[in-house]
Amino acid sequence: MCGRFAASRKPEDLTGLFGVEKWEPTETLEPDWNVAPTKEVYAVLERPVKDADDQHPVRQLRALKWGLVPSWSKTPEGAARMINARAETVHEKPSFRRAFAQRRCILPADGYYEWVTGAEERRLEEKKGKKRPRKQPYFVTPADGSVFAMAGLYEFWRDPTLPGDHENAWWVTCSVITTEAETTPLAVAPAEGPGALADIHPRMPLMLTPDRWDTWLDPTHTGVDELRALLEPPPGGLMRAYPVATAVSNVRNNGPELLEELAAPEESTLF
Repeated sequence: MCGRFAASRKPEDLTGLFGVEKWEPTETLEPDWNVAPTKEVYAVLERPVKDADDQHPVRQLRALKWGLVPSWSKTPEGAARMINARAETVHEKPSFRRAFAQRRCILPADGYYEWVTGAEERRLEEKKGKKRPRKQPYFVTPADGSVFAMAGLYEFWRDPTLPGDHENAWWVTCSVITTEAETTPLAVAPAEGPGALADIHPRMPLMLTPDRWDTWLDPTHTGVDELRALLEPPPGGLMRAYPVATAVSNVRNNGPELLEELAAPEESTLF
């Protein structure tokens, strides 16, 4: 899954990296090393610019709220539970299928956090017997230092309690698509601990390699079979993972020190 990630790149860097044509400085976000559900995050997407004469799709950098609210929802209360969409079923789930066909985005990140526990607790979680307690956090990031481009969806929701011209009448929310975690060896593994992403958690955010960015963002691509082909996991061996301080487990903690690699895990975990 993806329940926390880091996003510290400046918007100026993201616009160049992704070929963004439109970005409103009023949507500037501060670097965030502990992004949690319901926070605002940067998203790269393509759609016509509102009220523009030319209604061709334009690549934009937007600030969206993490936690998707389907357009048909009566309230936004379930947003914190809609932070992830499974790649295997995103094309058929009522909450995601329209966005998958028409409103796809990329959520740029430095990487994501995941927590490791003992093997027996993990087996229970995989069987959905219980939720495992969080223990040692690991940070997962591209080994070459490139952007972690997470596949995402976005949606518009109209708040019926507000007048149409109210600044908060429309919510724009997003979700991260996840896939099965890689079982291939990490490009750089910690001295002790997990040797593959699947050793950390059975799920991971779906990272899009640059050769898939244009097709994924293009809203004229609506064929389910074509789009599902883009959900194939990237080649193995692109990631590194390392232990970080348990301070990241508290959402109130934020700062670049959260990404500092520990020489050894703070919490003992069996593999």
